[in-house]
Amino acid sequence: MAARRSKALLDALAIVAPGQPLREGLDRVVKASMGALIVVGDGPEVLNICSGGFLLDTAFSAQRLSELAKTDGAIILASDASRIARANVHLVPNPNTPTTETGTRHRTAERVARSIGVPVISVSEDMAVLTVYIHDDKHQLEPIPGLLGRCNQALQTLERYKSRLDEVAANLATAEVEDLVTVRDVVAVLQRTEIVVRIAEEIERYLVELGTDGRLVRLQLRELMAGVEDDRRMVLLDYFEPDATWNLEQAMETLSDLEMEELLEPDAVASALHLGVKDAGGSLSPRGYRMVSKVPRLPGDMAETIVGHFGTLDKLMRATVADLCAVDGVDEQWAVTVKDALGRIAESSILDRYT
Repeated sequence: MAARRSKALLDALAIVAPGQPLREGLDRVVKASMGALIVVGDGPEVLNICSGGFLLDTAFSAQRLSELAKTDGAIILASDASRIARANVHLVPNPNTPTTETGTRHRTAERVARSIGVPVISVSEDMAVLTVYIHDDKHQLEPIPGLLGRCNQALQTLERYKSRLDEVAANLATAEVEDLVTVRDVVAVLQRTEIVVRIAEEIERYLVELGTDGRLVRLQLRELMAGVEDDRRMVLLDYFEPDATWNLEQAMETLSDLEMEELLEPDAVASALHLGVKDAGGSLSPRGYRMVSKVPRLPGDMAETIVGHFGTLDKLMRATVADLCAVDGVDEQWAVTVKDALGRIAESSILDRYT
């Protein structure tokens, strides 16, 4: 997968995505075979490097942008691209700012973006290419058909990994019911969950650039990812070993930060997440968060109380209705609901494994 893009770049790409007024204006410039240099931001740091030009301070429109692109200088927009502040401006960034570009327009765009950290858009007159710069990031906008093709390919990959995730998650549920969980079972779920999440993040970045053209892909992604991140959190809650310097948020962040080579090594994952047992075949006992979260409509605070009261899933599964009623805040109706739901979940898990 491609390297994760910075939030600043994603925000800049959202401004120029299809469906946004600025993108319509940029498309007009490209179709007219013109070039342009556009700065999105009119704060003091921008004005300090502006020379000449004329003040407009008028509402943005695609037509106005394409007409102003006929001038030689840069166009300055408000930070939300809702207004055109100035046009035909000569930009004078720090000449000592490094740049890898060769063309005058692109060199200026990169230097401005690096020196003052605002989005700068360069439209190449000869090649009809749109390039977005911000800080040290540079991104050339892809044609929409090509981007949609990459999105669909990534969705197919996501579907395959999600199918495998469902399998190992079902295996873990069965092992939990039978109290036969090993480190390998837990790590397998966490590995595949993290890979699925990373693929989904990559698709999300494509969707930022696609704007309104990515509506259908967004719907498919939302359906595929329903409950995945919540399940990852519950698995960690069930098995990680907290202490004074180690909590759930740190465990989730550590999992997200693992390099792919480390993520594919079960021992490395178990060690990084403080699962308490180093041997991949070693036994673990779930606390029960993941199983209890499957009880329909059970309030989160009640689920927390129930799991905290019994301590392990094994004790919770053997609890009677009377035992559940003894938990603070759990009445008989909820006790029956929880008992019946856990029984059905356990039966279903075992049937799935042996049929």
